[in-house]
Amino acid sequence: MNEIERFKEEVLKNYPRLNVNSTFHFECRPGISCFNACCGDVNIFLTPYDIVRLKNRLGITSQEFLDKYSLSPFDKNLKYPVVLLKMNDDERKTCPFVADRGCTVYEDRPWACRMFPLGMASPSEREGDDDGQFYFLLQEKICQGLNEKKEWTVGKWLDDQGITEYNRMGEPFKELTLHRFFRSGKEMSPQKMEMFHMVCYNTDKFRDFLFKTSFFDKFDVDNATQAAIKDDDVELLNFGYKWLRFALMGEPTMKVKDQAAQAAREKLAAKVPPQKQQ
Repeated sequence: MNEIERFKEEVLKNYPRLNVNSTFHFECRPGISCFNACCGDVNIFLTPYDIVRLKNRLGITSQEFLDKYSLSPFDKNLKYPVVLLKMNDDERKTCPFVADRGCTVYEDRPWACRMFPLGMASPSEREGDDDGQFYFLLQEKICQGLNEKKEWTVGKWLDDQGITEYNRMGEPFKELTLHRFFRSGKEMSPQKMEMFHMVCYNTDKFRDFLFKTSFFDKFDVDNATQAAIKDDDVELLNFGYKWLRFALMGEPTMKVKDQAAQAAREKLAAKVPPQKQQ
């Protein structure tokens, strides 16, 4: 059992379960003794939408963002690639986006940062199943904001922090990671792992894969969709999830052009040796 699985087990067993109407006290602001102290030496898993928001905020490509600000840990227990925010190489391992005045990318901060001090969990890991999903309060010893008087409901906090939008944008990715392909114990080859990583995290490279190869000669993608994914990173992500379901999970989410399908059949037939005559 890895660290993530152990933490989830602890949450499911011992943490009080909150719903959208549950209340808690919290405030984070300059002047609190722990201000910025929590923004370091922490594992922040980045979603595809997190990376899109951050790389566009910084005005860099997804490859530049991954090279400078991310880590991709290798763990034999991981079913698919994950990306973590890379902390600075200093004594406190501070977040690269934190300054004395606070977060410098606050409007585009990752989902995990928006959620704090709340977490979200579900006993079920079935695709599309949110039964039993609940919220919980992260009781970090370093956090003095939990002792402040400002009261929130969980629902009000989610709206105030923009979580609703991030959850909506992250739902297709969540469904992909909970796909029955993974739950059945199947593993991706190194090539498929690389494809998954490119589509989900390196959107600019994925766009080149689509528009600088013969992709659209082989797959039937209408002009409106091509125009949308050429200019809109969110549309590109959603298209990418469909492509992964087709390419990795074998779902009929893409349509192969008739000419390309015929060429593939002829190529396959050419590889089959002729039967020996009796």
